[in-house]
Parts: sequence; structure tokens; C-alpha cells
Amino acid sequence: MPQPPSMDRRQLLRAGGAFGIAAAAAPLLAAPARAASATTTVTDLGPAIEQFALMSGLLVGDTVYIGSRNLTPTRLIAFHLPTRTVVARTDLGTGHSVQALAADPTGRYLYAGVLTKADEGLPNLFRWDLTAPDGPAVPVGRTEDRDIRELAVAPDGTVYAVGGVPGKAPALWMYDPDTGRVTELGVPDPNATLARAVAATDTTVFFGAGSVLAGGDGTSKASLYAYDRAARTFTDVTPAEMKRDPGLREIAVFGDRLVVGTSGSTERAKLAVMDLADLSSYTVRTTAGTVVKNLATDGDRIYFAGEGGLHSFTPSTGALAPLAHDGPDLGEIWGLDHTGGTLAVVSGYGFVGEIDTASGTCAVTDLAAAGAPLSPQTAMGIAADGCHVYVGGNNVVARHDLRTGAVVNLRAPGEAKDAEVLDGVLYTGQYSGQGMWTYDPSADEQPHQLAKFPSEQNRPLDVCFDPVNRLLLVGAQSDTEGGGSLWTYAPGSGAKAVYVNPVDAVQLVRAVAAREGVAYLGGDNPTTRGPRGTLVAFDPVAGRESWRLDLPFSTGVAALAVHGRHLYGLARRGGFFVVDVPTRRLVHTADVRAICPGFAAMTTSRGVVYGVSDTTLFRFHPKTFAVSTVVPDIDGAWYSGPHVNTDGLGRLYTLRGHRLVRVDDRPAL
Repeated sequence: MPQPPSMDRRQLLRAGGAFGIAAAAAPLLAAPARAASATTTVTDLGPAIEQFALMSGLLVGDTVYIGSRNLTPTRLIAFHLPTRTVVARTDLGTGHSVQALAADPTGRYLYAGVLTKADEGLPNLFRWDLTAPDGPAVPVGRTEDRDIRELAVAPDGTVYAVGGVPGKAPALWMYDPDTGRVTELGVPDPNATLARAVAATDTTVFFGAGSVLAGGDGTSKASLYAYDRAARTFTDVTPAEMKRDPGLREIAVFGDRLVVGTSGSTERAKLAVMDLADLSSYTVRTTAGTVVKNLATDGDRIYFAGEGGLHSFTPSTGALAPLAHDGPDLGEIWGLDHTGGTLAVVSGYGFVGEIDTASGTCAVTDLAAAGAPLSPQTAMGIAADGCHVYVGGNNVVARHDLRTGAVVNLRAPGEAKDAEVLDGVLYTGQYSGQGMWTYDPSADEQPHQLAKFPSEQNRPLDVCFDPVNRLLLVGAQSDTEGGGSLWTYAPGSGAKAVYVNPVDAVQLVRAVAAREGVAYLGGDNPTTRGPRGTLVAFDPVAGRESWRLDLPFSTGVAALAVHGRHLYGLARRGGFFVVDVPTRRLVHTADVRAICPGFAAMTTSRGVVYGVSDTTLFRFHPKTFAVSTVVPDIDGAWYSGPHVNTDGLGRLYTLRGHRLVRVDDRPAL
């Protein structure tokens, strides 16, 4: 929808509400944290989430090797298919997840690439000798692209790696096991932000890139390059039909064919089968989903995973169809291999499925029951009422019963980035592209999808409830297209709406708050160019903007909360602001970087606005807006930014380390 341009500072000084005067009257002031109140009680409720979370799977011989996700330390386990038991494990100790696995042609060595939060200069490529699985995987090298997203091993044993690091175009990397050297081979696509696919033959390495996690701002779409190992040159061989998709998701060499899958966005994902001898000769099929990954073959059919389960494609007939089986929902699939008429499926739900492709029968083995180690996992969103606390993780929502202390892991694909509980019912914003999910503990065995929204609006970031309009409001980001959206959903009627780019074409909606039937949207821009930190007052029923303010910070909005006539907000990197809503004036700013150095979350409880950062739980005085520390060194183990929620009784819930805590704070104001 068309939007008016943001006002510059001169326009703001002329505008009603005198934003500029208020800003001048309230300069950016340092606000030192004060000690916690003596009436603050912190109760430890145990690990927030415990599971064996996973992010990769690869069959070598008769054993499936599986890499962990968001666990400390990162680890690999070996699941033996004949006995259906975990027979070995090794800890890597670097990074947070293992997304890339590849075996050498002899089957002796397993290579693993890790993802890290920050580049510490440590190895990110490991090798495990599978002939001596009791020994540890050893570090063998480091690519300067921080994250390794995919690995391939050529027939001669040379290892190739791709991945990425924010702000840098991804390169193709080579590890030579004879010399132990890691070498950069070049950047084939200078506009790409991520590479997630690689495959290798004797003569050629295939490199797949795209901007599936940082789209917009002129970044590239799907690209496929062939690297000539002898000539050391790249050639663009992207099928024309795939160039509109945001990224190449998977590449595999099956005999004389190259098979390629994309991630979709505004269009469905594509599957291509290319002739290795003549890459201009290919067949492309459009699938029903938004991703084609985890490619496998039985020689006749090609199997792949999408967000809706497994599918098969038969090149000889052109038949493309879902793969039926009698097993459970497979959830997010991270490993798929074919052996002896059976597909071995590694599910993000923490199990291995074995599907007979002829009969459709499916046997499922829970990895925890088979001996996989359970560990506390970094968490996503959090929501609470007087009976339950819910904590989101990878493919799971942990339900904590406040009456009995029992914890149950509920299955939900992807990640519950944020959530709210209304009248005992849980509502989540589900990444990636899963829309909204819900769970009623009195009626449901498991969560289920409640509402779909455009798949390109794939990353819900903040969920809140508008009690005047009886609407759930969700702020979202589009990873592939840039910008973001506001979703609305009415629990009473099921009516829904989506408003794309309500701030502008580059700012996502990172934070949402509601007051007297108006939604307040906090804009953020993950790119290095363009506006950021715009605050928009938005009518969620009419779907139109009421007014906006450009905030005096160099970073975007991290969190919003409402108390009385005031809208409180935190910018990323510690800028704090208060807006008097009736007059539309910025009445207070402060620098709280000492306790809020990055992302943050806010909530209102007992007439006080609270905030949480990666380090500290704090509160703001409702009259002076001074900040006070409630719990220092809380250091919550969050994956994608901290969260805090209240149960409606005034008690707060957040994480201290990997543990869920209840904070009963009664400040003397």
C-alpha cells in the first residue's frame, strides 16, 4: 500500500506535536542503572527447553550422522539404522549449530561445518574418523566466511565449502586434505548475501547462492555457478526459470545429472534436472511449496523435502507428487537418504523415520529414547498465564505447568519467535513462513496452524494483543524481499489481514504495541542503507497510517510497550525513548547501553514498564522514566534476541542462562 514519506527534521519542527522541541528538551542522557529492589523475588523453574535439537543428517554406510542445533557444545551423533540406537558421539565445542555434513568417497571421514554467532577466529571445519568413532572430531581448518552452510567432497577427496557472513559476498572455499590448507577460490556473485548449496565432480564444482536471509536492497536472487577446477573460472549456469527465486537451496550430482532446488518466495520453489554433459539441457518443474531441499534418488525417482513433507519426481515421466506414508508429520526435515528401498529421514522433531518407498510404511525412532544426549537449548519466544509458561525453540514449544512443575515438549515446525496466551490458549508467530499457530491445553494434543500469511513475510518478530479491537497483532520481516508487514488476526471470528510495508519498503516491523485501538509499529532496517527507527501509529482495522515519527537514533526500534498515555521504546544498542501519545511528542530520551547493548524486549506489569536485554532485566520509573536494574547478569540464553512476558498476575517470566525464571518484582515507587 502507498505510504507517505518519512518527515525530515525540518518538517518535524514545523509539524503539530512539536517533536523537535520535545527532542531538544530531552537530550540523549546517560541513565546509570540502580540496584535491584529488596522486594524482588526470583524463582528458578528449571531448564527452559531440553531436547536433542538437530540441523543436519547424512547416511554413511548403515549409520546416520546427525549434527546438533543451538546446543552447547555443538556435537555429532551416530545413529545405527540396523539396531536403531545411538552408537557414538563427539563434541565439537565451536559454534552453535552443525548445518553442513559430507563424507569422503571412502566413507572413512565425515566432515562437519559449523555456524557461529560471531567470528572468533576459531576453526569452523571439522573431520571425524568414522573408523575410530570413539575418538573426537578434530578441527582441520577455517573459512573466513564465518558460517559453513554446506559441504561437498569431490571424488578425489577435495572438500568444498560455502556459507556466508553478514556484510560480505560468499566465496567458494576448498580444503585440501593432503596439505591441510583452506583456500578461497573466489566470489562468483558479488551481490549475493549467502551461499547454501555446493556439489562437486572430478572436473567441476557447482556453487548455489541467493539472498534468502537478507533480501531486498538490490541483493541478488538465485544463482548457480559452475567452477572449472582446472581453469579456476566461474560460469553462470542458472536456469532462466529459477532466476526470480531468492536462492539456490540444494544441489546434488546423481550419475550424469545435476539436480537443483530453490527456495521460493513470491513464487513457488523450483526443481531442475540438468544434463552434466550439457548444462543448457535441463527440465524445470514448479513445486507446490516454498523450498526444495534434501535431495535423494533411487536411480529412477528423485526425492526431496519441502515444508509440507516429502515429494518425488520421476524424470522419465515428468510425474511430481507428494510421497504418501503411514507415519507421523515429519516436520522440518534436515536429512534425507535412500538405501535399499528405504528413505532415512532426519526430522527436526528429534526422530529418524524409515519409509519403505514401495509400501509407504514408516518406522519412527525417537533419538532421545535411542540414546541421544538431551541438553538445554537456546530459546526463542516466551508467553505465560497463571497456569502455564510456554518457551519456543527449534521445532518445539516447551510447556511448563506452573501447578505441577511438569514440562512437556510440544511439536511445532520451525520456530515460535514470539507468542501470547489469551484465555488459556497459546498463539504463536511461527518462523519460517508458517504463519500463526495455536494450542489449547484443554483440547489439543499438539499445536496446529491457525492462519497462513504470505510466505515471503516469513519471520514474525513480535506478537501482542489489542484488547479494544480484539485482535492479535504480529510484526514481521521479509527475509527474501526486504521490508516487512503487520498481521492481524481476530480469535473470535477468524478474520485476518496483512499490511505489507506499513513503515516503508525497507523497514521491517520489529516491535508492536497497542493502545486504545491503535497499533504502534517500530521500524528497523537490517541493511546498511536507508531509513531506520521510524515509529508508525497504525489503525489495524482500517489498515491505514495515522501518523509517524522518525526517532533520533542511528539504529532501529528493538521493542515497544505502553503505560498510560506514554509509549515506551528501546532502540537497538540502548537508545531509550518515551512518546506522549495524545500530543505525539517525544518527551524523553536516554542512553541505557550499559544494561541494554543490543536487542531487547519490553512488557508492562503492575503499572511499570520492564525491559530485558541479553544481560539484564530492568524497569523504568512510571513518572521520571529513570531506569533501575531488577536482575543483573541475567544473561539469558536466547537465540534471536531476548524476551520477557507477564502472566496477568504481575509476575514476569524470562531466562537466566538456559533456565526459566519467574520474577516477582514489587518496587517502591
